[in-house]
Amino acid sequence: MTPSDEILDIVDENDEVIGQAPRREATARRLRHRCVFIEARDADGRVFVHRRTPTKLVYPSHYDMFVGGVVGAGESYDEAALREAEEELGVSGLPRPEPLFRFLYADANAGYTWWSAVYRVRCELPVAPQVEEVAWHTFLDDAELERRLDEWPWVPDGVEAYRRLREFRAARPHSDAPYGSARG
Repeated sequence: MTPSDEILDIVDENDEVIGQAPRREATARRLRHRCVFIEARDADGRVFVHRRTPTKLVYPSHYDMFVGGVVGAGESYDEAALREAEEELGVSGLPRPEPLFRFLYADANAGYTWWSAVYRVRCELPVAPQVEEVAWHTFLDDAELERRLDEWPWVPDGVEAYRRLREFRAARPHSDAPYGSARG
């Protein structure tokens, strides 16, 4: 089965399952489904950043500061977060990503909408990103990531998740002690 044939749960505005469809159909018909965003930081607290391959169905060749993807039919957000993080980073034995919050993403220009669960994980393993998903990658500190936001073409849903993550952290200043770029 190809990624575009993967079956997804289709959900309503309350994140309740109302049907199922292949990923290709869900994308083409702009059906609301579920996605996970995982902020992966290395041992030095730097964020994994990558450029998507040009063959991606949505936002090809764009940069992203999250690993992640769609939640399969019948799969939980937590299961999808671990699966997607390990697949995209090319690692096994990753700690279970920590759930932070959920939000309903809507791209008014493209008509995409999906329920989004945001996670964080510390990846101290050597990464070997999936070549079908990741064309280029590096780890950036927070200041460098902020500088690149206006320079590189970023996936809009990732930018929205990143904006919400900054707000989440600002409201909980001590919640990120083990994940921030300053260790101590």
